[in-house]
Amino acid sequence: MARRAPAKRTPDAILRSVASPEFRQERSRRSYEALLEAATELFGRLGYDAVGTPEIADRAGVSVGTFYRYFDDKHEVYLEIMRRTVGATYAETVERLTPAHFAQRSRHDTIVEACSALFDHVLARPALTRSFMEMSLRFNDVAELRRAFEQVAIQRLAMLIEAITPRASIPDPEAYAYVLYGAAMQCAYGLAVHLVPTAIDRPRTLAALSSFIERALFPA
Repeated sequence: MARRAPAKRTPDAILRSVASPEFRQERSRRSYEALLEAATELFGRLGYDAVGTPEIADRAGVSVGTFYRYFDDKHEVYLEIMRRTVGATYAETVERLTPAHFAQRSRHDTIVEACSALFDHVLARPALTRSFMEMSLRFNDVAELRRAFEQVAIQRLAMLIEAITPRASIPDPEAYAYVLYGAAMQCAYGLAVHLVPTAIDRPRTLAALSSFIERALFPA
């Protein structure tokens, strides 16, 4: 009998695939969080390949045995960091782009605020951003995580575009969402890894990106 292929997971399922463990003692929770903080700092400063589990445990002030109580290896803690980091970026940007938010503030201010939040998260730890991009090309699970966030973000943006713009102006909200999200992320990543001319700094990029998005969504 032929083996049945495993069911394809949805983007939401991928993002929720690993939950933080439940802790019976506060000390255990503090150790777990200390390991995540230490690994985030080390990966963000040194990159993925230069960091090992002994360095993470030492930075966190715990034993290597404590590290392996919570994580199988450094790759697992790296994935959890990426889940949290990219999740925070998503929450601070896409989740705020709702029709209700647009109603409370001017559309220009809302777009600038969202783009600025995206830049804040991506540029807070440029080396970690660069590492995430590199690892998504090396490891399938990191690539899967990156794709999942992108798909969920584009879905939310498409729903927003459809809610706040007439179909006559934006006939294909999903395609527009893909292009706008790609433009925003490319600008943020470009600044993080110095892929743009030095004369084009963050303020100029933010102003141009916000204007581009506003004109794309509201051409009138």
